[in-house]
Amino acid sequence: MTTTRPVAPPASEARARVRAVTQRYARRGGRATVRGRAYPAYLVALFTVFYLVPVVHARSTSPAPFSVSSVDFSAGAAPLVCALAVAVCWGGQLAGRFWGPLVVQPFLLHVLMSTDLSPAHYLGTIARRRLAYAGTVTLLAVCSAAYLATDLFDRTGTALPGLAVTAGVSAVAAAAWLWGQVRAVRDNFLLAGAVGASALVVAAVSGTAPDGRYGHWLAALVPALLAAAIGPPAFRALPSIDLARLARESARASQARAYAWTGTLHHALDLYRPEPRGFASALIRTDGSLRGYLAQGVVRALRTPGRAAAAVTLLPVGGASLTQGAAGSGGGPEWWWWAAGSFGVYLGSGWVGETWRGLRDELTMAPLFGERWGGLPARALAWPVAAVTAGSFLGGALVALFRWPLPAGREGSTVLLVAGSVVLVLGARFLREMKLHLPLELLLPVITPFGDLSGLRVVAWQFDGIVVVLTGVALMNAVPSATGSAVLAVCLAAGCVGAGLRRTGWAHRGLLARLRRG
Repeated sequence: MTTTRPVAPPASEARARVRAVTQRYARRGGRATVRGRAYPAYLVALFTVFYLVPVVHARSTSPAPFSVSSVDFSAGAAPLVCALAVAVCWGGQLAGRFWGPLVVQPFLLHVLMSTDLSPAHYLGTIARRRLAYAGTVTLLAVCSAAYLATDLFDRTGTALPGLAVTAGVSAVAAAAWLWGQVRAVRDNFLLAGAVGASALVVAAVSGTAPDGRYGHWLAALVPALLAAAIGPPAFRALPSIDLARLARESARASQARAYAWTGTLHHALDLYRPEPRGFASALIRTDGSLRGYLAQGVVRALRTPGRAAAAVTLLPVGGASLTQGAAGSGGGPEWWWWAAGSFGVYLGSGWVGETWRGLRDELTMAPLFGERWGGLPARALAWPVAAVTAGSFLGGALVALFRWPLPAGREGSTVLLVAGSVVLVLGARFLREMKLHLPLELLLPVITPFGDLSGLRVVAWQFDGIVVVLTGVALMNAVPSATGSAVLAVCLAAGCVGAGLRRTGWAHRGLLARLRRG
């Protein structure tokens, strides 16, 4: 009796077979059309002409907001680069767990999985090509941000080390992106801990060097070594990848892409929202009654521990950055601290629990949940409002503690500006969470001398909360008095609440009638 074993095809034959399958799939309609490429190129061209070119021109004719030449670049580069490399590595790992470089179209993946080819043959090419794209995009983005925000590339002595550092950080981002998808959760935690510990050691060693000598070259060498240590093990893990999990990730990504292209980006993000687990019985007391509003919010937040941990981190950090910017003079770097802190608080406000979603469901499905207003706002908003306020002011208190005393006459104005910014963020979050389907009128053409700008309206609708926060902070910064800025923030938040209620069908007259009935 003779037993036949499948023989692995040579590498050249495997590449030819993978190329043939890909070409046949592209002929089925999987290849991007000219019209599909033209619209993103059109939006990129509009963004470049109306936003990027004026910003670059303004930067070239004015001093940079952050000056690198004012500090010893050689002495302080290594700790900063280590922190940046750690943040990029952790961010790449997290992105890979949700949407990694090996996510392909479900049908093409199913066809390739049904053959006798090893996963390394058809996934290796995809990984190498996408990692090259990711590294290039990250390199261009980091270099652009460094050019616009600092004077790093204004001098040859800092430009060459800065370019080497950005190249290494880009390589780390690409390698960590693949690692996060192909390695197990335990390996990701081990890598995250090892990278953090190594960064602390390198930063400490660089500080002991005499006069910080060769610190910039050490800062350029660290990301390169980190990328070289992560990349090869990640590629060696391709033959043993869990294809079933990859198929589920590809199916979810395909559905999310369809949602995003049809205008419902929030539905696409909901596909990646973790399902609440555990603590269901903790919502009810031993006597059968529901717990208090704050207790219910805490329990619901603990049912999604990952999101709760992110909120616990972002809210104090955002509050600290917000206070740092509000306590300044109101120009230059202070505005960036203010805007970054408000954006961090905005992100954290959406991750404190699922009560925002419950409020939207109760407002949009009144016949199902009843017409009485009752304690609906207090029950749904008590926890997010309390958590966002407490987290933001905790971070602000830490900044005030280490920076005390604040600049003369800035104590009261800082409190007003921080409070107004938190109110603005809560209003913008309410507007974002009450979002339903894409309004049809946004798809109507907006004819201008520069072409149809309806795409910009759709983009603004998708990210309306972020637009409101950044625009509101800019307007508050332009108002000369802190009291006027706080009043402006309250008015903007009230407008956001009104717009959010209209999105759910609660017009002004209907709202007043329901309040009277309640």
